[in-house]
Amino acid sequence: MPLHNTGLFIILAMVLLLPFLVKKIEEELELFLFFMGCLAVTITTQWNAHLIKEAFSEPIKITLAVFCAGLLFRILQKPLAEHIDNMVGKLGLRFFIALVIVVLGFLSSVITAIIASLVLVEIVHCLKLKRSAKIRIVVLACFSIGLGAALTPIGEPLSTIFIAKLRGEPYQAGFFFILKEYGYYIASGIIVFGLLGIFLVSPGRHADIACLKEERESIKDILMRTAKIYLFVMALIFLGRGFKPIIEEYISRISYQGLYWMNMISAIVDNATLTAAEIGPTLQPHQIKAALLGLLISGGMLIPGNIPNIIAAGKLKIKSSEWAKYGIPLGLIIMFACFLLL
Repeated sequence: MPLHNTGLFIILAMVLLLPFLVKKIEEELELFLFFMGCLAVTITTQWNAHLIKEAFSEPIKITLAVFCAGLLFRILQKPLAEHIDNMVGKLGLRFFIALVIVVLGFLSSVITAIIASLVLVEIVHCLKLKRSAKIRIVVLACFSIGLGAALTPIGEPLSTIFIAKLRGEPYQAGFFFILKEYGYYIASGIIVFGLLGIFLVSPGRHADIACLKEERESIKDILMRTAKIYLFVMALIFLGRGFKPIIEEYISRISYQGLYWMNMISAIVDNATLTAAEIGPTLQPHQIKAALLGLLISGGMLIPGNIPNIIAAGKLKIKSSEWAKYGIPLGLIIMFACFLLL
């Protein structure tokens, strides 16, 4: 095994384990992932002007959306909270949660995963629930959004790259290719996560402090969260590029069963990078299906796995261990159930 590949596997192990073992790293996850990404690019000697330009420019749209939404929701916090409170009263909390998970899952393919996640965190922020219940809702909804956003090329970069890679012969992939070919799996997954919201999120006792009583976020808080998300996205770009050698050498050459499970690396590596490395017209239909579903499902297991996870965790101050407590077992169960269907 080449020396740089050995280094990459060590970095991969550190990225997976250290946030759960070292409290300081968990608290400064963005900075840690940024450093690990830079280290991965360095040992594979992939630094160039194009990568640096991409790393600085790619996060801009996401962070601008987060910043503008933060300002907007800061203004609308009180009327939004009142409206949500009324809807919960009419529909019941369990049904309302399920509806949010399902609707945002499907809408993310139109309004993008970023906007869907921003709407999610504001809704959850306003629910009069304990922190543990809010975390469960967010994890379930981010799984749903991560799935639904792939239905069209509008939703997220993964689907855009996926369609581009299969546009020619023999697949002739068009705008609705993922919807037509894999919509059954994706739609079923979204509905399953909605139903899980009914059973896994107990109303219990309401939190002592409701959204209406909370102070509005300061501009400083919004700026700090935006800066952290910018650094987070930049870190994912470096990690994706740094891990590219082992992705191309090992992951993209295995059987569809192995590919499905190995794509759990999507929990920490940008799934768009994995899609670009793995998907191509030479793959058989069952290989493409397994690769796509593996990427989509596992992306919800840890915070770095998807942009919605990053945005939601940043806004609600969810730690890596808190997310993994629900995300990993839930993701493994869904992965296994989907594998049986495949």
